[in-house]
Amino acid sequence: MDDIRVACYSGYRGEQTPKRFWLSERCIEVVRVIDSWLAPDHRYFKVQGDDGGRYILRHDPFAQRWSLTFFDQT
Repeated sequence: MDDIRVACYSGYRGEQTPKRFWLSERCIEVVRVIDSWLAPDHRYFKVQGDDGGRYILRHDPFAQRWSLTFFDQT
């Protein structure tokens, strides 16, 4: 799913960390960031939502665009 809306926390080094995101009109609060990693052109965040789902969010810093690359509801 491309072009999701993400609200971020900017740390002291200016790094953006997602704190909530919207899938259509549904807002999901990030309970915790499970992992994060850098790729050459993107930054990835594996997060747990307040709905119990696990998501991987991808950020393209050049285009300032977010996308959902993975979802698991366990």
